[in-house]
Amino acid sequence: MDVSEAVRRRHSVRAFLPDPVDPALVREILETAARSPSGGNLQPWLVYVLAGAPLAEFKATVRTRFEAGAVEKPEYAVYPPRLWEPLRARRGRAAAQRYAAFGQGEGDEAQRLLQLRNYAFFDAPVGLFVCFDRRVGPPQWADLGMFMQTVMLLAVERGLGTCPQEIWANWPRTIASFLDLPETHTVFAGMSLGYADTAAPINGFRTEREPLENFVRMLGSAMPDGAKLDA
Repeated sequence: MDVSEAVRRRHSVRAFLPDPVDPALVREILETAARSPSGGNLQPWLVYVLAGAPLAEFKATVRTRFEAGAVEKPEYAVYPPRLWEPLRARRGRAAAQRYAAFGQGEGDEAQRLLQLRNYAFFDAPVGLFVCFDRRVGPPQWADLGMFMQTVMLLAVERGLGTCPQEIWANWPRTIASFLDLPETHTVFAGMSLGYADTAAPINGFRTEREPLENFVRMLGSAMPDGAKLDA
């Protein structure tokens, strides 16, 4: 499989088979992903991997706290406030697809059920937490994004599925307590990893992508039909 094919095949998997993933394969993926670029070669990523009994215990802990109505101060706002167009419409269309595939409407109960699926790592046999030292800045946040993308593409190459989950930034105290994280650690995101359940309807849709002319302006090369980047 070449890189282009891996990019096209990658999507957020929200239902996994119970089949375990060989720990050696997880290690191989993470070790290879460490070749991801980082400014100044800081390599700011810190990764925690849960599987088996520890994963089950953690999921039970989060579910109990969630159903009890516990709320924690998030590490950061996942989306900007008062989302503007066209970002708002893109998010709305993706959400509509997700809830339709989930077999639910878009009300509070559907949102609660989908959150519970998130907090169960969508039944994936492996859950990852990607953290960093809170003293680093936005450029290092970008480094973590590149690292996570590399992990996801390597997973596709090896027949695995993933789902990046920024929703875990909402549970920093619970995660820190369970993993015994030092106070210097920021929980950036989680990730579900495993073998996709290809028969699950929630895995059957694909979100759209904007055409090139909507997000690229080429200087020194003509774009077709006089297309230009929207202001």
